[in-house]
Amino acid sequence: MADRGADTGSAGRTLRTDLPHPARMYDYYLGGKENFPADREAAELAIAAFPNARVTARENRAFMTRATRYLATAAGISQFLDVGTGIPTSPNLHEVAQSIVSEARVVYADNDPIVLTHARALLTGTPQGRTAYIDADIRDPGAILDSPELRATLDLSRPVALSLVAILHFVADEEDPHAIVRRLVEALPSGSYLVLTHGTGDVDPEAEEFAAAYRKRGLPFQLRTRTQVERLFDGLELVEPGLLLAHHWRPDDDRPTCLRDAQVGIYGGVARKS
Repeated sequence: MADRGADTGSAGRTLRTDLPHPARMYDYYLGGKENFPADREAAELAIAAFPNARVTARENRAFMTRATRYLATAAGISQFLDVGTGIPTSPNLHEVAQSIVSEARVVYADNDPIVLTHARALLTGTPQGRTAYIDADIRDPGAILDSPELRATLDLSRPVALSLVAILHFVADEEDPHAIVRRLVEALPSGSYLVLTHGTGDVDPEAEEFAAAYRKRGLPFQLRTRTQVERLFDGLELVEPGLLLAHHWRPDDDRPTCLRDAQVGIYGGVARKS
């Protein structure tokens, strides 16, 4: 008999709705509906510890949109690999990219059963482009790179934008996030890009209470300093204006600029592989 609060996803993996999950908590911060009471309870406790959680989530999402737009326009990128996709929230990466380059190809990778359940929403793109979904964990980059879906969708002899947005703060130091990033980047050709955001406590000490609220629920969460996040870009050339709090990275002219840095506890940057 299945556990109470459990369901079975389309890949046969158990979906525990009685336990909070980071992807569903993030969905709640963004005002989504793909979350359960356990997620909402945990998210509200995290918000109580760090009241700017919703602002940070929105700014992280806005950064992803701007970075993708930059890559599809100024950098001429038409292939994207998004690891740690999360629950589909429009505009998704492929919607942004394919609105600019209709033939853009996008591969999403995530290991959350509820993301897999909603993957069809990620696979609806332009007729000229292609999208694919990989059921895989960032901690196993080899499984991502060797997947038939990736090989059938992306041409790894041509530049690819690797997106690691709000995922690496769920990877502990002992799991070696630098090695994970290095393994993924090494598989990509010259001219490829890394897009990365990462939670930090540099601008608001309350952010550590936010991370602690996750850990109390058995969810790993490790904030890192600007120096530590910058190390994740080792060997790559950061695109101007460099690694900044997400709302400062190439902001849209029509967006309000009244946010204080302490409200946005996440760094964002884009870097090129020579």
